[in-house]
Amino acid sequence: MKKILLTGVVALSLVLYSCKTQKSVAGNEIPSKASVLEVMQRSNNYFMQKWPDPGAPTFGGGKERSSNLWTRAVYYEGLMAMYEIDKDKKYYDYAVLWGERHKWGLRGGMETRHADNHCAGQTYIDLYNLDGGKHPERVKDIKASIDRMMATDKIDDWDWIDALQMAMPVYAKLGKLYNDNRYFERNYQMYAYTKNKHGGNGLYNREDKLWWRDKDFVPPYAEPNGEDCYWSRGDGWVVAALVRTLDITPKTDPHYAEYLQDYKDLLSALPAIQRADGLWNVSLHDPTHFGGKEMTGSALFVYGMAYGINKGIIDRDTYLPVLLKAWNAMVADCVQPTGFLGWVQGTGKEPKDGQPLAVNKEPDFEDYGLGCFLLAGSEVYKLK
Repeated sequence: MKKILLTGVVALSLVLYSCKTQKSVAGNEIPSKASVLEVMQRSNNYFMQKWPDPGAPTFGGGKERSSNLWTRAVYYEGLMAMYEIDKDKKYYDYAVLWGERHKWGLRGGMETRHADNHCAGQTYIDLYNLDGGKHPERVKDIKASIDRMMATDKIDDWDWIDALQMAMPVYAKLGKLYNDNRYFERNYQMYAYTKNKHGGNGLYNREDKLWWRDKDFVPPYAEPNGEDCYWSRGDGWVVAALVRTLDITPKTDPHYAEYLQDYKDLLSALPAIQRADGLWNVSLHDPTHFGGKEMTGSALFVYGMAYGINKGIIDRDTYLPVLLKAWNAMVADCVQPTGFLGWVQGTGKEPKDGQPLAVNKEPDFEDYGLGCFLLAGSEVYKLK
């Protein structure tokens, strides 16, 4: 009896210790895997039920567009991340059908150099890898398009920071798939041009550790309060680009350390400007310029922080309270009982676009917002 009692005490102590260690320094509990998965499934089911045919055109902004555009491609980035933790075949089938409907092609054809058009290639490559390379048609066009770009010396295509997230992971994935360092090197050359050249002296501000969206926002452009304009989702795209590139690029790559430092520096700028409610404003340094909740930039920041903690490359005590506060805010304030996502800024490039936001307002495109949320959830799910 004493042995059984002692065993029970030890077991209870272990449970209590486990519960204690699953709290941040601020006392925020890491959500259970079941709760994270439930909210991801709810939001994703809402979308899949609304769009039963993944090949159907979209009508965002009142214009018909092919659904292999960047907004839908970002959704599939999130869906593939979700499939990694929730092996429901319907996700895989939905993604494959999307690719098949578009014949695994790109908007603009193989001749396109536009990063937005390359974004679909991220999922095409993932699906090719999942099936062990049995379907070469899945990567034929994206490889041909990137190879056409690499056959030239032009490296200045990415003149807006969203492009980094749309295309950098494609180059990294091709580099890994074909064990070809030329893709990694060209990826860096184009990234470095965006960072150091576009807009005059580059779109990265080393002083604030944040990125201007494009040349239209470098100084002397200023927000109403006199600060620089750092668009939340734009900087979120950079976070995602660096996460997805770091995850694939070999640590032996000569540019890996720079990617890692840029990623850490950008994250370091975020805790001090987090809203009291846990989210971030659309204008990171001017909370009065269309101030209010915004989900997409916030989700991308959560994605980046959770990834870094899971990989052990950023300080857990610093970032865990920040990301948990943001995740809890998204779950409580953005995800509706139906799975609809509120407080999503529509497409654009600056704080005023898609305003005013609301919990029940449907943006011009809803797919990329869900993609951002699923990316965040996929890493929050892995937190220990």
